[in-house]
Amino acid sequence: MNSKDAIISPRIVFMGTPDFAVPSLRALAAAGLKPIAVVTGPDRKRGRGQVLTPTPVKAAALELGIESILEPEDVKSDSFATDIRALQPDIMVVVAFRILPEAVFAASRLATFNLHGSLLPAWRGAAPINRAIMAGATETGVTTFFLRSKVDTGAIIMKRSMDIGPNETAGEVHDRMMIMGAQVVIETTRMIIDGEAKGQPQDDTLATPAPKIFREDCKVDWNRASEEVHNLIRAVSPIPGAVTKLEGRQVKLYRSRLSSGTASAGTIVAVEPDLIVACGNGAIELIELQAEGKQRLLAADFVRGMRLEVGQQFEDV
Repeated sequence: MNSKDAIISPRIVFMGTPDFAVPSLRALAAAGLKPIAVVTGPDRKRGRGQVLTPTPVKAAALELGIESILEPEDVKSDSFATDIRALQPDIMVVVAFRILPEAVFAASRLATFNLHGSLLPAWRGAAPINRAIMAGATETGVTTFFLRSKVDTGAIIMKRSMDIGPNETAGEVHDRMMIMGAQVVIETTRMIIDGEAKGQPQDDTLATPAPKIFREDCKVDWNRASEEVHNLIRAVSPIPGAVTKLEGRQVKLYRSRLSSGTASAGTIVAVEPDLIVACGNGAIELIELQAEGKQRLLAADFVRGMRLEVGQQFEDV
């Protein structure tokens, strides 16, 4: 295939699984760069009814009329690499997918690139949005980079930044970021087609890790400063949610803001008009909470339902 053919009709393969990847897939199709194939996770049983359900990316691909959909169980298998080579891709676009072996990402004629949810080399890893907010970052963004074997270390093609609001949750940043990221995917794809994507090596000395979020990461330690507790709550909201205990019952915290008040850590210092809880240093206002087995509620409804009083104690899990 000569360069003119690639410019007119590049063979693009898109790889992704969750909601975060869907705007990028749709944007490619809308921009006249509709992928010839999509690679995503297999259908899984999801929800309370455990109904066999396609991934968000597969559902979007079917809506867009993309007939070639690969759903590998093992991306490291020889058969998957063979299937990818058979597609003869010019460009492979990876957004929120699994770690690929070189036998796969090297199969594209022009380039394979990834969209990552941070300003690399900051926050390399599986949970860049969560870890940035947990650390109190006020800025993040997206980066596209050429794939290489070591995760999130490839040469940078494009970056675009965005602010993180002082009370913004990971879910809210995610939803804004996936829209911005879709535009960057389009611009990066066009740069590659036009031969303008040069790639800037990352400075590994500036790298910060963003490992996957585990249950242990979500436990509230009320002895910490109010800023740290607040950042934890919003960093893991809405999923999986920060966890504490009240009267022996597990409670999830979804939204908060910094406040003032003095008492021993975890003590409720006000219930009206706002639910204020003391931390090791300072205090926070709890805005949205959910008791175990109950609905997620605004603080005023939670206070009434639990009949909370000043002096009651939130405890570490």
